[in-house]
Amino acid sequence: MNPAAYAVLNLEAAQHNLQKVRSYAPGSKIMAVIKANGYGHGLLRIADALQTVDGFAVARVDEGVRLRRAGIKSRIAVLEGFTCTEELDELTLYQLDAVVHSFQQVEIFESRAEQQQIAIWLKMDTGMNRLGFKAAEFESVYQRLKHCSIVHQPINLMTHLASADDMHDATTLKQIHLFHNTVATIETDLKFRNECSIANSAGIIAWKEALSDWVRPGVMLYGISPFPENTGKDLGLKPIMSLHSRLIAVKKLAVGDKVGYSGTWVCKKPTTLGVVAVGYGDGYPRYAKVGTPVLVNGQRVPLIGRVSMDMITVDLESQTQAKPGDSVTLWGDDLAVEEIAQCADTIPYTLVCGITQRVQLVEKSNPASK
Repeated sequence: MNPAAYAVLNLEAAQHNLQKVRSYAPGSKIMAVIKANGYGHGLLRIADALQTVDGFAVARVDEGVRLRRAGIKSRIAVLEGFTCTEELDELTLYQLDAVVHSFQQVEIFESRAEQQQIAIWLKMDTGMNRLGFKAAEFESVYQRLKHCSIVHQPINLMTHLASADDMHDATTLKQIHLFHNTVATIETDLKFRNECSIANSAGIIAWKEALSDWVRPGVMLYGISPFPENTGKDLGLKPIMSLHSRLIAVKKLAVGDKVGYSGTWVCKKPTTLGVVAVGYGDGYPRYAKVGTPVLVNGQRVPLIGRVSMDMITVDLESQTQAKPGDSVTLWGDDLAVEEIAQCADTIPYTLVCGITQRVQLVEKSNPASK
């Protein structure tokens, strides 16, 4: 019997979504973003499922080290780079690419004289105002890094789009043009060509101007739309993760009965209530609103009452034959995680990344391979 709350992972969907990336960016190399434990799907599991990509991106040094220790030989970029010499030592030892975004990092490079080199991505801040060098600083930093013996040449160049998920926001084109115009000024005297990377998932799908040598798909690889107005299914993507549980109780309530903590939901008519073994202790969103859809035996029913740590309650008016042990889907193929996120005033990233350790991850088997 499956545990009370479990997530099914259809890893064949990862390859399907990867092919969609290739169709949008046929001339680009693909750096699959698998940070945050593969967006909650399992770091090593997703790396294995996407082993045909040109490289991977993670957020932190320890994620890259874990991949290397697991035998991953592909190129791996660490998006947050390093903050101290100890992290730089690990980046060098495990042959991880470092994103360079601060003067402190440049100074550390300039203090090192070892022969073993490290590949880097020099990051330009084109408007995200998070990590990276401003355009006016970029060329001088680039020239300093050219003269660092530890830095492998040529230097790769990148930026990050702040508003690519809004197809009507001109900010994205301004960022792209600023990046290209600045890069052009430092390439004129080079005997080799720097490789560039701009596009995230939204950039890949909606902004052809952002396509360059490398693209960095993240959420779309997991079958989730980067746009608030679409689902992954709308874009031809397939979700990897579906979250499931089961009914553990069914009971009859009378008019006036209150449901859940603080009694915020009151029965206006006789109600058949179902209790589902899932809650925010499993990663289901605490602030999911009344009416958030849940599938019981494949049919939609509304959430009622507050989400608690281990349970949610649903109105079974349309499922009066439902009984304890019946299957429940919280999100998946027939109930988009994007819809649940909207009902909880959040984004789908937080839901898939927020699955807790007590939820068992079950890989969907492929009958054709047996």
